[in-house]
Amino acid sequence: MSTENKVEEQVIETAQTDVLANANVAPESFDWESFESGLNEEDRKEKAELEQMYDTTLEDLNENEVFKGQVVRITDKEAIVDINFKSEGVISLNEFRYNSDLKVGDIVEVMVDQREDKNGQLILSHKKARTLNAWDAVNKAHDSQEIVNGYIKARTKGGMIVDVFGIEAFLPGSQIDVKPIRDYEQFVGKTMEFKVVKINPEFKNVVVSHKALIEADIEVQKKEIVAQLEKGQVLEGEVKNITSYGVFVDLGGVDGLIHITDLSWSRINHPSEILEDGQKINVVILDFDEDKSRIQLGIKQLEAHPWDALNADIKVGDKVKGKVVVLADYGAFVEVAPGVEGLIHVSEMSWSTHLRSAQDFVKVGDEVEAVVLTLDREERKMSLGIKQLTPDPWTDITTKYPVGSTHKGKVRNFTNFGVFVELEEGVDGLIYISDLSWTKKIKHPSEFTNVDDILDVVVLELDVEARRLSLGHKQLTENPWDKYETKYAVGTIHTGVAADVFDKGATVQFEDQEVEAFAPARTLDKEDGSRVKKGEETSFKVIEFNKEFRRVVVSHTATFREEEAKQAEKVADNNNKIETSTLGDIDSLAELKKKMEEGGN
Repeated sequence: MSTENKVEEQVIETAQTDVLANANVAPESFDWESFESGLNEEDRKEKAELEQMYDTTLEDLNENEVFKGQVVRITDKEAIVDINFKSEGVISLNEFRYNSDLKVGDIVEVMVDQREDKNGQLILSHKKARTLNAWDAVNKAHDSQEIVNGYIKARTKGGMIVDVFGIEAFLPGSQIDVKPIRDYEQFVGKTMEFKVVKINPEFKNVVVSHKALIEADIEVQKKEIVAQLEKGQVLEGEVKNITSYGVFVDLGGVDGLIHITDLSWSRINHPSEILEDGQKINVVILDFDEDKSRIQLGIKQLEAHPWDALNADIKVGDKVKGKVVVLADYGAFVEVAPGVEGLIHVSEMSWSTHLRSAQDFVKVGDEVEAVVLTLDREERKMSLGIKQLTPDPWTDITTKYPVGSTHKGKVRNFTNFGVFVELEEGVDGLIYISDLSWTKKIKHPSEFTNVDDILDVVVLELDVEARRLSLGHKQLTENPWDKYETKYAVGTIHTGVAADVFDKGATVQFEDQEVEAFAPARTLDKEDGSRVKKGEETSFKVIEFNKEFRRVVVSHTATFREEEAKQAEKVADNNNKIETSTLGDIDSLAELKKKMEEGGN
């Protein structure tokens, strides 16, 4: 045993001896427990009972159970709450931030957070109690579809954070309202009604919706509205969405569409020219399907049709003024009065017979004057004309363009059979391909002239009723074939060049560049047995001439074979003369012999 322990035992022993001496009692009968605790036997018994009671109470303080306690004191940082335990519990005031009116005497729900801290203090939690009760309330609200109140605390990604029964729930942006929300901040700090739509117990997630409540109300309203819908009924609505083709209108839970053509009697380019989002308007029901899910609405039908207000004095032949509102290739629509349009067909824009696009004459926004050509008030149709404002060029056509008169005209276009020439706007004539040139063989007019060229022409025929002019170009010069008829008569021989040689023959060019002859293949043989080649110059004999069809047929072979024939004919003539002389001599000798014989007798 150590020296320190021996000393301590001696001290204790000495103290006990002193106590016994003072108490004047035997050591075996002295109550050491009373001496050490300072309590007599009865007090010790009471203490033991209290300790047993407190131990039992402490065992009853289940950390997963909610207790009710009374606020007995409030400090700067804490609330002291009595829950009938051996000591009072402490709760941080941060847990009561939602309740700024907390005061002494209030009954609050708590849970045990820590039985004893380092100071032996019981720590309670009001937040845990609220959370546990909140989960019970949230689950009950979800199962029963009960409407709950929630406080929107802050904005977060994709939506808002809502305090529901003390639990932070998520409100998606799409579930705030039936209409798209642009400003989320306007909802922060507001208390609104919600429906609990989803709970995830594992991750302690809660999703709420305000839109579900609105949709439920709308569905009720929708059924009521749909049941009362009738064609021609006028209702008030709010512009919900504007598109390029029309406007969707909220009729109080039911949407209807106003097509762009039913917004105004006048033409518009986009519905936004007339309406804007959120605008309150009156509409008329034009039509709907059987289940009334598609509703067609109109605004312009609430006003009188503009045709009903059209001046009753306007008649066919009158001049009117208006603005071009629509342009197409086939014509232009002109608004002569608000909502009243007339069509100017492109054929009524100019006396010219050449079809062009309406864009060549007018453009959208132009102010134009026109003549009323047709007018049908019942069908609400009107046709107009611009060319009627100027005189018809065919009125005095016989005076301006008599047969035989010569003029200048512009080539407008071609056909396979001729050229159309414009003498003036509205007066066109046709030059047949055969009347373009006396000498050139033209397969297509484009070989002779070009579009927009200026040509000299002569009027050959004129048909006023059919509004048709027949023109000629070659007739402005003498027909060279009159002189060619003599120069290239059949049998005449000329020097020419084989311009082209092919299987069927060759084309032959003479000194008159306008005359081109044809030599059949069989006529190209030369005297030495060879054939005429391309580009070779030699003599040709005309074997055919046709003035009407401007056809000349020649032959090279005929030039030397004709000479051969002449030589043969000459030899034959000489032989005939010799034969005649010999026979004559024989006759003379016979006669002389006869005379001699007669003389001898």
